[in-house]
Amino acid sequence: MFLKSTLKNIFFFAGVLAISFACSKKEETGRQLTGNPKIDKLKLPDGFVAELLYSPGENDQGSWVAMTFDDKGRMITSDQYGFLYRLELPPIGSDSTVKPKVEKLNVGNVADTVVGMGYAQGLLYAFNSLYVMVNHNPNEKFSQPTGLYRIQDLDGDDQFETVTQIRELKGQQGEHGPHSMKVTPDGKGIYLIAGNHVDVPEMNSYRLPRVWNEDNLFPLIKDPRGHANDRLAPGGWLARIDPEGKNWELISAGYRNAFDFDYNEVGDIFAYDSDMEWDFGMPWYRPTRITHLTSGSEYGWRTGNSKWSPNYPDNLPATLNIGQGSPTNVMFGLKANFPSKYKKALFAFDWSFGIIYAIHLTPKGASYDATAEEFISGSPLPLTDGTIGPDGAMYFATGGRRLDSDLYRVYYKGDVDTYTPLQEADLPEEAKLRRKLEQYHVAGAPTEALEMAWENLNHKDRFVQYAARIVLEHQPVASWKDKAIAETDPTKKIHAVLALAHHATDADAPAMLNSLMQVDYKGLSSKDKQDILRTIEVILYRYGKGAESVKPQLIAYLDPNYPSNDNMLDRSLSILMVHLDAPSAVEKTLALLKTAKDDPNYQKTFTASSDLVFRNPQYGMDIANMLANVPPAQATFYATVLGGADKGWTVAQREEYFKWIHHALTAYKGGRSYVGFLDRARKMALASVDKADFEKYDEMSGGKLLTASGNDIVNSGVQPEGPGRRWTVEEAAPLVENLTGRDLVKGKAMYAAVLCQSCHTMQGEGGAIGPDLTQLGTRFSPKDILAATINPSETVSDQYQATVLELKGGGSIVGKLNDEDAQNYFISQNPFAPNDIKTVPKNTVALKKSAEVSIMMPGLINRLNEEELKDLMAYLISGGHADHAVYKQPTAQK
Repeated sequence: MFLKSTLKNIFFFAGVLAISFACSKKEETGRQLTGNPKIDKLKLPDGFVAELLYSPGENDQGSWVAMTFDDKGRMITSDQYGFLYRLELPPIGSDSTVKPKVEKLNVGNVADTVVGMGYAQGLLYAFNSLYVMVNHNPNEKFSQPTGLYRIQDLDGDDQFETVTQIRELKGQQGEHGPHSMKVTPDGKGIYLIAGNHVDVPEMNSYRLPRVWNEDNLFPLIKDPRGHANDRLAPGGWLARIDPEGKNWELISAGYRNAFDFDYNEVGDIFAYDSDMEWDFGMPWYRPTRITHLTSGSEYGWRTGNSKWSPNYPDNLPATLNIGQGSPTNVMFGLKANFPSKYKKALFAFDWSFGIIYAIHLTPKGASYDATAEEFISGSPLPLTDGTIGPDGAMYFATGGRRLDSDLYRVYYKGDVDTYTPLQEADLPEEAKLRRKLEQYHVAGAPTEALEMAWENLNHKDRFVQYAARIVLEHQPVASWKDKAIAETDPTKKIHAVLALAHHATDADAPAMLNSLMQVDYKGLSSKDKQDILRTIEVILYRYGKGAESVKPQLIAYLDPNYPSNDNMLDRSLSILMVHLDAPSAVEKTLALLKTAKDDPNYQKTFTASSDLVFRNPQYGMDIANMLANVPPAQATFYATVLGGADKGWTVAQREEYFKWIHHALTAYKGGRSYVGFLDRARKMALASVDKADFEKYDEMSGGKLLTASGNDIVNSGVQPEGPGRRWTVEEAAPLVENLTGRDLVKGKAMYAAVLCQSCHTMQGEGGAIGPDLTQLGTRFSPKDILAATINPSETVSDQYQATVLELKGGGSIVGKLNDEDAQNYFISQNPFAPNDIKTVPKNTVALKKSAEVSIMMPGLINRLNEEELKDLMAYLISGGHADHAVYKQPTAQK
């Protein structure tokens, strides 16, 4: 074991982090550890106890992603790719040997191997029925398509035999499909939420008026790798239905993939929306975020680079930006037997990094202020669904994507304080006003609705102002169209014209724009400036032909105000100026490209990306790599705008622009689509150059650096020819028993191709993250090296373990413990920036424990064929020495 353990730490590739905690004993201080690594890996607040109730994967019951409790206190769960299960759970505090009674639900009395109902990403027991949100393409195992189903026990035998399809939901099945459900606060209906791959079905009514559009003049670049490229406005959505599913009402839209939601004591709804991690580093990247789903709200998801700025008035801002991650479950703790701090908290689950956030919401104005803390965490802890049980405990599952699944229960062991529920009477006046306005988010509202809406179009609270505009849009346009054009209050005019822009025609465009140009732009607040620019953009997007006659006046109106020395205003101004072919547009925007600086507080997140690197075996190293060279977002925005500028260039300006693109392609590392986005902007710009100059500018802008798809930088080294395979030690070991006559050059090429060189030194060349591998072959056998390559995280010695510090104030820090003294721990969190050290005072730490970490992604050698694998192993064994025996030709036998 010593040999194997040491080898695992000498030999690890650059890749994503694989973490498994070794927590078999108490370390230094804090809570007692149990010796069960699945429990001890959990970071818990003081006073809370975790129980591992069941492991479905150990019983061939799949990976559980949805749960609910029925009216008899039994839990019902769903395998992501299979059956429903019903569990009778042991009471809190039962001996660990007492296991749940688990029953596979044979819905409809079909054959045991056939799924009668399952493949659910949302479950809700209500109205004496089980509602099942299916994500699935019909096949022989399960015949039902994606949609909402109601299953019932009508004959009283405690088995579900009746299946009713409430509605098939069109689009694309999968993890961006329809998701969770909750009974509405009045107990008379059901809320349900869906991701951006589900078409908005025909509704009986729409609180968000059905006039949505892309509304973006930013040069459109769809995701270069094809994600959601055919998905149009309005993205993910929330609706209300009756128990029979006969009446549907759209409540809110504009989400990427909010998997779940919940509402507080006064019925205010919150969701946890996902980010697009491939956009990381781009100006249109939006972190995972908590949103307040008010009546008629829009949150601005659009495909590719067209996501709306949270500053735009036609969508609402996040309540709290969390950071990178994969949101799953959301629930309030109102029914939990927890201290009041957590009873009123909103719990938000992140699958990627294994964190349950406790979001603390405080009413402010018409919405809420929010703070967050790390409530429960663990690595790995792929959180799927959760709920508060009838016993007041929190239940949650891990799994998804066929990962091993576990079911946990967390309860509070101690006395709880008195909890005072939030009452509607306690809300600020702005919130009460918003609610009054939302009563009129329906067709046929009385005439006083128009008066009330108009009165509040200039309200200082953004949520009130938004609600007022939505009221206006539900009124007959003819009743307020002329009033909008004639309005003299600048703020009211802007929002009334924005409302009109959603319902107008080409013929209305000149009047709308002329009305806006009567506003003294310089006298506006920063917010009003943003709002008027956005309103102009929406008009030009929807009614470009109708606006032709006033474009010269628009240029004259905007040009003196550009640039503005405000990043967000300059983004909007650059879009408009280039779209309008303003004579100064290229010159001014190119000047901003050279001097742009990012605002560190824009969409500032609760969780820093650097704190996530060591938490996840799949994404961590990708984040670390990006953080070493994050792209300049503001400059990238201008570069994309200029890509769509087909007029107004000088030769010198063209060269300056294309050289910037070349530099950006090689100097920075963003998300997976970063290179592709830059390449598409580059190609847009190339489309407007003279044909005679195309090759020159193509090379100047980095065309020869790119693969044929434009999505990646060409690797100058030799790449594997394959075909590869999913290598196992058993399959590969016979190949390396006798390595002779191998190719040193090809071995070195494979060493670079599978990323060893990024982290390790060989013969004085390579990275410094991991140990020098030059003497590897003198210490270990070929089979040992091979086993360490294929299973990098099986064993890691203390010398290279990562460390977890659980903090007394909540939260935890995971990283490499570089050093410590009497007062502090010194932690490195980024393998690509090992000298960036975080100092953690020891008096802030509740518990220090170890984690086994291998900075190597299993499967990196899976690109190699047999001969390429042999050459790689020979190179590792030889330490790069050309005179090693592995490079000698075998002696011919006589």
